[in-house]
Amino acid sequence: MQLKWLEWAKQIQAISQAGLEYSRDVYDLERFEQLRELSLEIMQQYTDVEIELIRELFAGETGYATPKVDIRAVVFQNDRILMVREKLDGAWALPGGWADIGLSPKEIAVKEVKEESGYDVRAGRLLGVVDKKFHPHPPSPWHVYKFFIECELIGGTAAVDTTETMEVGFFAENELPPLSVERNTEQQIRTAFQYLRQPDLPVFCD
Repeated sequence: MQLKWLEWAKQIQAISQAGLEYSRDVYDLERFEQLRELSLEIMQQYTDVEIELIRELFAGETGYATPKVDIRAVVFQNDRILMVREKLDGAWALPGGWADIGLSPKEIAVKEVKEESGYDVRAGRLLGVVDKKFHPHPPSPWHVYKFFIECELIGGTAAVDTTETMEVGFFAENELPPLSVERNTEQQIRTAFQYLRQPDLPVFCD
């Protein structure tokens, strides 16, 4: 699913980031810094994004490079799935976002649902973990794992987070809205409905 140049750029970036963290030789540090600059140039060449913005977003981390984690909450009410309309692209997604330091995956799912939709939920089981590169998401500068956590609706009322969301709704499987494919694909949503119909399905994992 992933563009080859993007895969190379991310691998070069990860190697350089680890080298800059663990190497002590001044000449090796210089070479790893050159590798990092090369990864930035590749990204800039193929995206036309200013290199300083790429440096901030793509190459600003230190330490050993690891995948980023995206948590998505799966909430059903009367056989309809909870979704929020994102301000960034005007399309719909499961409530969720990047994992926060200091919070567990379940805590993040509960927090994101409340912030983005206004509803209170109780986090339950993990439905699945997917590697974004195996699914038809748009290209991303990060290597991302997506966690899907089933949650039980226990209270609250619909209310948007004015900084991120525009609308809140519940949708049946046969009436899905335009999806924010950066955040979730149609197949991922349909898989969530499979778990609603067949709760004994095992956890799925790429």
